[in-house]
Amino acid sequence: MCADNPNQYEVAGDGIIDDAERLRSWYETPTDVPPMREETIGLLGTRKRDDMGRRSKYKRVMHMLSIVRKYDILHGLTPITLRRMLEELGPTFVKAGQILSMRSEILPESFCRELAKLRTEVEPMSHELVLDTLRQEYDTPIEQIFESIDDIPLGSASVAQVHKARLVTGELVAIKVQRPNVRKVMAQDIGIMRSLARRAKRVMGTDQVLDIQSVVEELWQSFREETDFLVEARSLWEFSRNNADCVYVGCPKPYPGLCTEHVVVMEYVEGIPISHLTELTDAGYDLDEIGTKLVDNYTSQMLDDGFFHADPHPGNIVISGGKIVYLDLGMMGRLSSHDRKALSDMVFAVADLDTPRLKDGLLRFAAASDVANIDHARLLADLDVVVQEYGTARLADLDLSRFLNSLITLARRSGVEMPGSVTMLARSLVTLEGTVDELLASKSIVDIIAAHVGSNTSLWEEGKNEAGAYAREVRMATHGLLRAASQASLAMNMLTRGQLRVNMDVGGSDDPLADFSHAFDRLTMGIVIAGLFIGSSVIYFSGVKPLLFGIPVVGFVGFMVAMVLGIRLVADIMHEGKKRR
Repeated sequence: MCADNPNQYEVAGDGIIDDAERLRSWYETPTDVPPMREETIGLLGTRKRDDMGRRSKYKRVMHMLSIVRKYDILHGLTPITLRRMLEELGPTFVKAGQILSMRSEILPESFCRELAKLRTEVEPMSHELVLDTLRQEYDTPIEQIFESIDDIPLGSASVAQVHKARLVTGELVAIKVQRPNVRKVMAQDIGIMRSLARRAKRVMGTDQVLDIQSVVEELWQSFREETDFLVEARSLWEFSRNNADCVYVGCPKPYPGLCTEHVVVMEYVEGIPISHLTELTDAGYDLDEIGTKLVDNYTSQMLDDGFFHADPHPGNIVISGGKIVYLDLGMMGRLSSHDRKALSDMVFAVADLDTPRLKDGLLRFAAASDVANIDHARLLADLDVVVQEYGTARLADLDLSRFLNSLITLARRSGVEMPGSVTMLARSLVTLEGTVDELLASKSIVDIIAAHVGSNTSLWEEGKNEAGAYAREVRMATHGLLRAASQASLAMNMLTRGQLRVNMDVGGSDDPLADFSHAFDRLTMGIVIAGLFIGSSVIYFSGVKPLLFGIPVVGFVGFMVAMVLGIRLVADIMHEGKKRR
């Protein structure tokens, strides 16, 4: 809430308060989304109730069903009718459509292209409603805070809209005002969607339902962040701090004293949209330089800071005063150092055509309890296909969106659920690739990322990475040896007690013990036949009587028996070989 006296805002000319310690404490103070349910007590006992109430929830479900029936989804939806249906269902489904527009592993490309249009303007709130919303947010009359607020919004989206205004202290600002009740409606809608997704999973149990359920959970996380505008205000401050040394990247600076859960007041930045190529060229900007610097800085956000803009589409970026300025930081992503290292290892594994290393990097995202249930042979075979398809391509020819979607889809199919931050990064990179596509005439986004990684990796960093890799390998080997020693000790104890049993499975054999027994019988027969031939030969040369045709009778019988047994053994072998063929 704002102070009673406008002069107490302590707003500096650059749009941020002077007291760094106050700002740091403001940034570090956590805020949580209010709970969706609240506990009550009464004479008749304790109960829980939804904020919107059961009746309101039922009414909303009936309204959603009427819209769904209107578009006759049982007989199929076209890309256009799907977009229109989501728009009619409300802001929650518009946001879900925006997420699905970047999930080409779930929807066909034609649907993704059409759903991308959901980013465009929606019906704006009236000026009176905007003023009423602001009055409810501040204890001080808004006339003592804002000298003027433009009637026509700068932009209007499903969650909020932005107006240009001037503070009573003279600074031009942009006010982002959340639509009334949108938070409650979206919370209710997502609750309904989560229930439906869980029920569908139990009934159908297909991979497609799992995908949709992940979208709903991602929508829930996005909702929590995007509807608490204090999170966006902190993101503005953190992004500005991370890029303080980058002279060509910036973002609007927030006014912390005027920011609430439903309103963000930030510095007003006027610039040329990054998609207006002719206007940028006329202003003297080099398009290739803009694209290169944008991708290079975005790589720094991903791999160096671990705090990246999660929706870098053209509407969120302008060029102002020689700077690339991000306007909307409502959706930001975070990557832990573990995730950044694993992703980096996977990229280099593909470049080196190293499938086992790619598999190890992928499994670092899997829960320890799930690794034992993964079909490693099948996973390696699938990754071989990915490596052969993408690892041999030139960087300039690499289709980044297909590559990332292939990895995510393959991971999910193998039972490895990638963290939401990683799937968010994958979609963000695809969005960024589309944003810079017309800016970069002769370069690939992957070329720039590789160049950034190469130029920012010192010998010390490489040595540290190698040491870390060796440490992980030694740790895994040590644990493996200890487990093997423990299992060997257990096996020896069971063997000495007569409790050890061996279950053997031989590929291509229904009864391996019988097959081994048959093989030993043949071997024994061969030894017997060889013994008869050798023994009979010794008797023949010794001339033991009686003789038959000049041959000792005992030797003659031995030769005949050996010959009959040999012929029978050869016939048996040939018959079995023919039977197998």
